[in-house]
Formats: sequence, structure tokens, C-alpha cells
Amino acid sequence: MENNNLIGRKSELKQLEKCYNSKQSQLVIVSGRRRIGKTYLIDEAFNGKITFKLTGARNQNLSEQLDNFDKELYHLSKIEKKSKTWSDAFLSLREYLDSFDSTIRLVVFFDEMPWLDSKKSKFLESFEYFWNHYGSSKNNLLFIVCGSSSSWIQDKIIKNKGGLFDRHSALITLKPFTLEETEQYLVSKEIYWSKEDIVRLYMVLGGIPYYLNYIDRDLTLNENIDSMFFDSNASLKNEFNILYSTLFENEEGITKIVELLGKHRYGISRKEIAENANFSYNGVLSKMLNSLEVSGFVESYVRYGDKKEIVYRLCDYYSLFYLKFIKNKDNNDHHFWSNSYLSQSRINYEALGFELVCLNQIDKIKSALSIGGVLSSNYPWYKRSNDESEGAQLDLVIDRKDRVTTICEIKFYNSEFEIDKEYALKLRRKIDIYRKTTNTKNTIQLVLISTYGLKKNMYSNMINRVITIEDLF
Repeated sequence: MENNNLIGRKSELKQLEKCYNSKQSQLVIVSGRRRIGKTYLIDEAFNGKITFKLTGARNQNLSEQLDNFDKELYHLSKIEKKSKTWSDAFLSLREYLDSFDSTIRLVVFFDEMPWLDSKKSKFLESFEYFWNHYGSSKNNLLFIVCGSSSSWIQDKIIKNKGGLFDRHSALITLKPFTLEETEQYLVSKEIYWSKEDIVRLYMVLGGIPYYLNYIDRDLTLNENIDSMFFDSNASLKNEFNILYSTLFENEEGITKIVELLGKHRYGISRKEIAENANFSYNGVLSKMLNSLEVSGFVESYVRYGDKKEIVYRLCDYYSLFYLKFIKNKDNNDHHFWSNSYLSQSRINYEALGFELVCLNQIDKIKSALSIGGVLSSNYPWYKRSNDESEGAQLDLVIDRKDRVTTICEIKFYNSEFEIDKEYALKLRRKIDIYRKTTNTKNTIQLVLISTYGLKKNMYSNMINRVITIEDLF
């Protein structure tokens, strides 16, 4: 199932092809955050092969959703139906599918299924009955369930405790483009930027195809960001509210968590979230955090410091950029990003943004270090202390199962990074604090991840390995 219009998605296409060629019924779940390209993937993969497609509409009631279903069915079959319930609709779908020869592979695609499952609609119960009493035994049927609300997909389908329990054949979760795929996408649009500029772009948009589609090949990177965020008709300026309101029921609580995490780039614990946002420390908060995590906006990791604890960190690049430079900013400069090139706030943002980029490219980093097959825990690390000489922060720790701990210093620089005497002492102090705090007996490997590498001098030999942005692509 090769498709030249798609960037990346090779493993996903292979999985879809396997399901299509199966001689048994298949229930395939496709999930991923909003704007990631789920619908585009299915439409391209099954171009001309989709037997029936229905797209859920946001904020439409049961009658309106059923009317959409009836219209789609009439368009394909010329059979007029007036469905009053989802049971009626699925019965009509059965009749339509049975009109085909049993040797023909039938592909049914329900896009944005969570929006079909409105309150009191009994959509999920009707779909469950349809699949268990018809779809699962129809060997020529491939049914694709898709939705941007990953938490709904997880709770209602994947972890369903009723008739849909463990019934799906495949789960495909779309991830953002990698740096390499982002470069491929730009090249497909005849945009040839330096890797440094692509990394800068990634710090703002991440690898979200929908956002990347706004890039104008005739504009520079800075001009594009101005156009998307700071122009009077900026296309992505109000995306933040749309993004969270369309995905989460508890929009107010969710955005409160997101805004709080945006102020803590290295993450905070659930208890700290509850205290800072005035939430009750209960299951409601846990459910909101889980919803954000499975939707790809927040990630959790184990923080090793004075104590071991799980912390949550905002990892969505667009949200981080919006909270830093757009929200609550009275800014009438339509060329703000171009004019802030050397501002300290932008330098600080890019320094932290590059750290997040590197954390997201951990497979590339491990490959460059020739440890791709070694199991490891990967995390930022810091030790809090009121005494500056006792506190320390490490950008990335790769704690390996082969009893080696790789400590990565991450620097976003426009030239080779140079270690002076003061910085060398700082590095040694941080490593000493890490050893004492963690009581590790592992061998310590010190790695520099820098834009253009390391400048050789009398202190550079303390770095064991050097990784550049070339290695991240």
C-alpha cells in the first residue's frame, strides 16, 4: 500500500495493508491528537476503496448526526432512509453492506466517532451490537474507527469493559513528524531551509502536519511565524482555544492545567498541580491528566532527585509557544518574531525548546551513540536546594542497563560551543552532585548535544562524545 503523497507513516501504511488483505473481519482504531493527519492517512491509504464514510460533527444533536448518516447512505445507494435511532442507522448500514458481493473487501470509515457519541444517543451501545452481531462475523469487512479525542478512544473502545472489550484488530496511534520527516515535508513543498531553521520551526509547531501546511515557501522562517501568529489575520493565533475546547469536556480545568505546566518546563508532580491550581487531589484530577497524556499534550516521567516521583510536563510545542508569546500579550507588532531575533526571551525559549526537541529525538541520539539496542530510562534531572552550590540540573540523563549513565549537556548555539574554565568547573560540580544524590555506581559518560559541535581547547577533552543537529535528522 505504497503512497507517494504521504510523508513518513510507513509502518502505519504497512499495518493498514495487512488489515486490508486479511481474510477476516477487522476493527481498526486510528487515534492521535487533533491536526495530526489521521483522516488524511485513511483517505490516502484507501483512496477509491472506501465503501462508506461518516464523519461526526461537533456539537450536533442526535437528529442532526443521523440526518448526516442518511444523506451519506442515500448518496451511495440512492436508498432513502429516515433513521430515528442509531439502531436504525446501523441496520441500514448492514443492508447496504449486504448488497455487495461477499468477495469484495468492504471498507467502512467512521471519522471523529467521539462526536457521534453524544449524551443519551446510545451510539456506543448500537455500535457495540452492530459489531458483535454482524461486523465481527463478516469476513470481508474492514471497519475503521477514528477520533481526535484519544481519551474517548481509550476509555470507550480500547478499555471497553462491555461487548467491545479486546475486539479491535489493530491500534494505530499517529505521532507528530520527526525532524527528518519535517524536512521531507518541507522539501516536498520545495522549501529548502537549513537544519538549524527547521529545528527552530519545530520548536514552534512541532511535527504537526496541519500547522506545517500553513508555511509559505516564498517567506523566510521568521516571516512565516509572523504570518501564522502575529499578523492581523494570523491563522494560528486562536488555535489554542479551538484545540482544547474541541477535545475535552472539562475545558476550563484542562486549560488551567496546561497553563500551569507551561510555567514549569521540567514538570511538576500531581500534588503540586493540585496545590497550585486549587484542584482537589482526587480521581478527577487524575482523569484530566490522563486525558492530556493520552492525547499527546502532556507527558509524564519519573523524576529522580531527593525522592523518586512522577512529574507531568507540557510537551506540545504549539501550546508552549502560545502561552509564552501570545496569551495575555498586548502585542501590535505584526513583525514581532522577526524583530525579536536577538531578544533574551527568545534566546531563553530556544534554549529550552532545543532541550525538548532533543528529548523527543531520543532514538536518534541513542543511535548516534551506538546504543540504540540498549534499554534505558531517559529523563531530565535536577536537585533542588536553597544553596546554589548544592543544587544541580542535567538536561538529559540516559540511564542505561549496561551500567553506564550518559549525561547530556544540550546547547543551542549558532556556532561551535566552547567550554571555558568556569563552565568546566560547573560541569564537574553537577556530575559530583548527581553521583552523591543518586548513589550511582555506574560509569559516567558526558555527551554534548550542540547545534554545530564542540570547539577544541584545553577543556574540550572532558566531553566523551559530541552530537550535532545533523545526528537528530
